[in-house]
Amino acid sequence: MKIAIAVHGRFHGFELAGELHRRHLLAGLLTTYPRFAVRRFLPPDVPISCAPWLELLRRLHGRWPVGPSPDVFIGAAFARFTATHLPKADVLVGWSGATLEAMAPAQARGMRVVIERGSSHIAHQAQVLAEEYARFGLAFQPVDARMIAREEAEYAQAHAIAVPTGFARDTFLARGIPAERLMVNPYGVDLSRFAPPTQRPDGKIRVLFVGRVGLRKGVPNLIHAFRRLAGSAELHLVGPVEAGMEPILSKAGPGVVVRGPLPGGALAAEYGAAHVFCLPSLEEGLPLTLLQAMACGLPVVASPQTGAADVIDPGQEGLIVPSGDPDALAEALASLIADPDARHAMGAAARARVAHGHGWGDYAERAVAAYGRLLGS
Repeated sequence: MKIAIAVHGRFHGFELAGELHRRHLLAGLLTTYPRFAVRRFLPPDVPISCAPWLELLRRLHGRWPVGPSPDVFIGAAFARFTATHLPKADVLVGWSGATLEAMAPAQARGMRVVIERGSSHIAHQAQVLAEEYARFGLAFQPVDARMIAREEAEYAQAHAIAVPTGFARDTFLARGIPAERLMVNPYGVDLSRFAPPTQRPDGKIRVLFVGRVGLRKGVPNLIHAFRRLAGSAELHLVGPVEAGMEPILSKAGPGVVVRGPLPGGALAAEYGAAHVFCLPSLEEGLPLTLLQAMACGLPVVASPQTGAADVIDPGQEGLIVPSGDPDALAEALASLIADPDARHAMGAAARARVAHGHGWGDYAERAVAAYGRLLGS
């Protein structure tokens, strides 16, 4: 069995490619990353095909957002690039929104096509975001209808759709995708890079959030909940701040520290300096930050829409609270802030949970088994 990986960017595609390469199952990696950047993450003998001009376009628009988003153009251009650079393989694993034009050529060559979708069904995602922005009265750039159409066409034509959690799977089931075409495979984490510190700092309890500081991640509800904790802890928000969040953040009150984006190499230290990790998202797949926090021995407070139920048993590795419910969120945070024994026990259980089943090798083993079933072998 040989598998080709086509990922516009990086996501978790490089980790999957590396694990497949170690098992002698990788036919090739196609990516928008330039060759020198790929070599930072993967061995030099991994076969790669690169379309770096598309990555440059994406990053230039991210820094200077002039005009409409290029996401649809990049997705279609990368799919066409993939179609013309397909290696000989049995399975093509491509990322949603950037595989459509490569699907028919791959299938004509006898390949099975798996679409990787890291979040909920795109139509579900678009609906949730539109409703939340309307609730807060913030300007919303709707999900491009062309991208929704692209992804729904990919879902329809794929042999299988890979999602990371039961929550994500359920959003596909609700929109008519048969269960037998859905692969549920929770992501992994680098257990050597993300590990508990030898000692956590004394002093005021630090609650940590890592992600895009905006509505999708539930930050307004987190700030609302934190105001009820009356200065019993600090809340550190790590990640880029979404446009329009300034009025909400200005009312956060004392104890809320907006850190902004940090380089990936600094995240392990941030987890090590915290006591509780919180992610009250309204819609996700399975955020890698949640697994990273667990690997660093942090108890987690999260919403079901993060996919937390697949990796957390409530009361064991953390607490799961309804999204959009600041009162329940405040109560869960207050219980952990006040109970060091519970924090320690849940943090240790969180590390044990990811250490036994959620390394990247575990993720790859589940993926390989699923590809084998797809091929009937």
